[in-house]
Amino acid sequence: MSEHPNIHFVSSQVDPARDASARMIERYGQHPLKKADIIVALGGDGFMLRTLHRFIDTQLPVFGMKIGTVGFLMNRFMENDLPQRLSAARPVGLNPLRMEVQSESATTTSAHAINEISLLRQTNQAAHIRILVNGIVKVEELVCDGVLLSTAAGSTAYNLSVQGPILPLGTDALALTPISPFRPRRWHGAILPGTVRVRFEILDYYKRSVSATADAHEVRNVVSVDAFEDRDTELKLLFDPDHSLEERILNEQFI
Repeated sequence: MSEHPNIHFVSSQVDPARDASARMIERYGQHPLKKADIIVALGGDGFMLRTLHRFIDTQLPVFGMKIGTVGFLMNRFMENDLPQRLSAARPVGLNPLRMEVQSESATTTSAHAINEISLLRQTNQAAHIRILVNGIVKVEELVCDGVLLSTAAGSTAYNLSVQGPILPLGTDALALTPISPFRPRRWHGAILPGTVRVRFEILDYYKRSVSATADAHEVRNVVSVDAFEDRDTELKLLFDPDHSLEERILNEQFI
């Protein structure tokens, strides 16, 4: 990273983030996206995820600074010495998940997920879902509230809250975790190689409606979902040397 990178600032719409962005732009300037070397995002983790999705095609690295309630993907907010921090920052490359959804209306929708792809029942009736891994049926009928497939970066989020495993960053693996499973009673999920393709088929979809969500992008009334790691797409996050994402994920296992 250059000692004087061209910075493009973005911020969440909460007043503290907008005020901080205005001060940072006055101090360091605001470069158009096409001329930027780096994106600096001011907000919380939710805004960081939206920023990564919004600029996924730019291939620009993103350095986040926390101005919000949750900042797992963010660095500390400091106004001073930003170019020096960016020059010393360490990159972390992430491959997002991709889902391809077939809905009842016979339409196909694709979306990326940085944290997880989740399937959830839409009604009071439990979902009935068949799970295939690389074309082989692994769970004939999962009766549940839902199921999710998580990346290592997302394993400490929704996945952890439904008792899924924490995956160290850099692990070539994905977490497949049921949400409130009823049958099979003893199946608690699986850790899968990152190269697999997982297919979810909704049984009785005409009366047991299910939605599919890739981070914040939701598709309702789905019939099937194919999910896999998109290795042709890489997101680059930047972190201060003393604020390692790998270390934070590791430490979550001891809390």
